[in-house]
Amino acid sequence: RLRSNMSTLDIRDIMDMLPHRYPFLLIDRIVELDTEAGRVVALKNVTANEPQFTGHFPGVPVMPGVLIIEAMAQACAMLAFARMGGERDPEKLFYFASIDNARFKRVVIPGDQLRFECTFLREKLGMIKMHCDATVDGQLAACADMMCSYRSPK
Repeated sequence: RLRSNMSTLDIRDIMDMLPHRYPFLLIDRIVELDTEAGRVVALKNVTANEPQFTGHFPGVPVMPGVLIIEAMAQACAMLAFARMGGERDPEKLFYFASIDNARFKRVVIPGDQLRFECTFLREKLGMIKMHCDATVDGQLAACADMMCSYRSPK
């Protein structure tokens, strides 16, 4: 459960909310969380010892775009949980319904810090739509509109 009135969350708080674990937990900290404004800012420190860099690409490590999108989705899930009152039902998960307008503008490499700014757009019939920008040093690295549903896996 998210502690009330928290605007920043550390890795322990994130692990309380997201079911992901290493190597697939892809956000390290929430630095802003405003449920009224429908906005979250999350950080991911990209490090050379992450497993994807052994094969993507040997000698020229580049963070795969699909992992950037997944990290964006995890940040969006944190905002969605906070908007639901900070409670996660252990019997339910967020599932992607769509990813639209995804664009990749610069490579992300070890040593970079990804900053995800995600905003709530709307909710309708159990579907949540958000937009997320991923930046490195103020430069847009990736962006996408995402839609997800919160439901039981059965």
